[in-house]
Amino acid sequence: MSGTLYIVATPIGNLEDMTFRAVRILKEVDLIAAEDTRHSKKLLGHYGITTPAIACHEYNETEKAHDLIQRLETGTTIALISDAGTPLISDPGYRLVSQAQEKGIPIVPVPGCNAALTGLSASGLPTDTFIFLGFPPKKQGRLESFLNDAARHKATLIFYESPRRVIRLISSAITAFGDRQACLARELTKQYEEFIPGPLSLILSTLEVRESVKGECVLFIKGADEQPADLSSDQIEIMIMDGLNQNMRTGELAKKIAELANCPKPKVYDMILALKKRS
Repeated sequence: MSGTLYIVATPIGNLEDMTFRAVRILKEVDLIAAEDTRHSKKLLGHYGITTPAIACHEYNETEKAHDLIQRLETGTTIALISDAGTPLISDPGYRLVSQAQEKGIPIVPVPGCNAALTGLSASGLPTDTFIFLGFPPKKQGRLESFLNDAARHKATLIFYESPRRVIRLISSAITAFGDRQACLARELTKQYEEFIPGPLSLILSTLEVRESVKGECVLFIKGADEQPADLSSDQIEIMIMDGLNQNMRTGELAKKIAELANCPKPKVYDMILALKKRS
């Protein structure tokens, strides 16, 4: 019989957030597949877990998954952990789990910490529906397209971001969404845990006056308000002509009409340029 693959959630900062079940499983399995064995050494040592551990991260997962599947098929029990939180959620492990499922290997999730849900619960934003968007693209052009696509979602939006790029993300979000209500969660469960609620502009100004931003960040943004019914191309053209007659700038006009007409901003922008050529 094959072994079992356990997907074990670990603390996102505070070691006391480890569950009793997670500790037991990590002690009982034959092998731990860790995102970074050096990082996990502190957690395992804290709980007296001496189970052998090997690295399984984004750069070697394809190769390691094959080896781990072979071990599971011969009866080895394995626990998969990431550096923090629930494995696979913006962390490695998808290839291993999907292959294990294809092979019919038992997969058992051991629930625990997750930064997105931990922060959402204290964000003050709607929790009935939400969309987890993970880490946004690093390149500015792709980031803008990514945010424009997300702008129409009515559910609360959840983003992970590094402290080095979070100011850029918030600034870009204001351009794509407007100054929506939001909340930035930083250093969740750690000594310097911080929540900054308010409009995106307030969060941005709060961070900009600091020498630096430290700690992993989770940004929550309120979803879009109810949008009017889609307008026809003829109706949009009338709105464009009205704006052009008022000498509105192309970018400003495109943003305003996209919101009013429930239409993607790039499409409206192209329509404006086409009408300018015709007039």
